[in-house]
Amino acid sequence: MISFTDLSKAEPYIIFKSFYDRASQAKQNNIEAISISSYDKENGEVESRLVNLKYIHKNKWIFFTNYSSPKALQFKYHNQISAIFFWQTINVQIRIKANITMSPTDFSDTHFNSRSNDKNAAAISSDQSNRIESYEDVISKYQSVLNQNNILKKRPVNWGGYQFTPYYFEFWEGNKLRLNRRRGYEKINNDWKLFFLEP
Repeated sequence: MISFTDLSKAEPYIIFKSFYDRASQAKQNNIEAISISSYDKENGEVESRLVNLKYIHKNKWIFFTNYSSPKALQFKYHNQISAIFFWQTINVQIRIKANITMSPTDFSDTHFNSRSNDKNAAAISSDQSNRIESYEDVISKYQSVLNQNNILKKRPVNWGGYQFTPYYFEFWEGNKLRLNRRRGYEKINNDWKLFFLEP
């Protein structure tokens, strides 16, 4: 689930929350899963992955990850991302373009302290996306950290939040005849401009 606080009153945010509520009522699995695409400047490639969006606070959308991971390095050198939700229970896709930055350290600290020990052990023990000999080694590292109670509530410096601020939304609603409804919003001079797209 996504935690909403002081949600922006801008129209695309209201529409997003309405779709989110509908999908939640329809028992959408992994409703917080969002695909984040970023640009790998070094290799000239675009990469995508699913992350769990934890918060939408005002106009900032927040998830957490390892700051040494490939995506974190990509955010550092190219701070523009694309993101997609797809909720099949209501046949809605939401596309977002945004700029991304690190969350404040105190916010990351607070979130880390609110998590369970097993989740924190996973975050501490993982050198995210680095190659490793076997999955058994992953489990071994995790178990070793889980047994060290003194470190499980201390956020590692290489783990924390990212927040992105959208400047583009597209709301896609599927239609059996492929006459899909596509509404878009683009932020221009601090105003959201509505437009429509053909299916």
